[in-house]
Amino acid sequence: MKSFVAKYGTALAGLAVLIFLVIFARNFASQANLLNVLKQTSFLTILSVGFTFALITSELDLSFASLCSLAAVVTGGLVHAEIAWPLAALAGLGVALAGGALNGFLVTAIKVPSLIATLGTASIAGGVAFMITGGVAFVGRWDATFLSLARGKLFGIPTLIFFMAAVVLIAWFVANRTKLGVHMLATGEAQEAAHRAGIATRRMKLIGLTLSGLAAGIAAVLLVSNLSSAAPQMAGDFLMNGIAAVLLGMTMFQPGRPNIAGSFVGALTIAVLANGLVLLGAPYYLQDIMLGVIVIGSVSVSASVLKKAAFAV
Repeated sequence: MKSFVAKYGTALAGLAVLIFLVIFARNFASQANLLNVLKQTSFLTILSVGFTFALITSELDLSFASLCSLAAVVTGGLVHAEIAWPLAALAGLGVALAGGALNGFLVTAIKVPSLIATLGTASIAGGVAFMITGGVAFVGRWDATFLSLARGKLFGIPTLIFFMAAVVLIAWFVANRTKLGVHMLATGEAQEAAHRAGIATRRMKLIGLTLSGLAAGIAAVLLVSNLSSAAPQMAGDFLMNGIAAVLLGMTMFQPGRPNIAGSFVGALTIAVLANGLVLLGAPYYLQDIMLGVIVIGSVSVSASVLKKAAFAV
């Protein structure tokens, strides 16, 4: 029973919150609202999955939100300039991927702690995004095919949900069913032992941070497609929410360890809470208070992992 509660207690608590909202929050259980919750969860989930890969290798990535904003600006700027949208999307993905690779290079080759390296990268990305836009968002009527990426529906279900499901399933498979995933986990759990066992630990850290950048790029393209605009700080709110989702995920399924399934449920829990509080008429600031409680409570379970990720050289 103790093991069951440790693995699934947080998930069950989230289920209890869901049931409470179904009963007491008007229209929460409507099909339209539930689909809207999943749509809004998709961006947070994709970013959280990327952060999870970095944390699996015991590295922090505090730049994913800024890289997402920069990739969105690049994508949106090119689409706004009437460049073919597939090229614009690839450019956005490339920028975010390069940012993640830069983080990995700084951490593994220059030996900069990931806390410092990714904060620096975030600042650079934010500055470049403002330089590109001049502080003014790109808006307009863009290619309908591009907009359908995030606004379209398949079998009556928003395409964003399919993108989210694909990212989560692929990430789960990589993390749990491939040699790469095993080596990344071994690197995060015991780097010295993994290195002596022949695992290229530096490469694993580089891959973890690069994957975080790639996830930021995917989220950026979908954000621009969904909102039909691109602004230099459009993903800023996802930083704390993404970190909170991953930390919350570390309290379930594999307690104390970052895991893809936990991050998805954590992101979904945060989105459900935010939506439910709005429907209940709660003050807007209560969401921030709840987010802080989630972060503090989650860190109490995984403090040693975070300390190692933040300050290990």
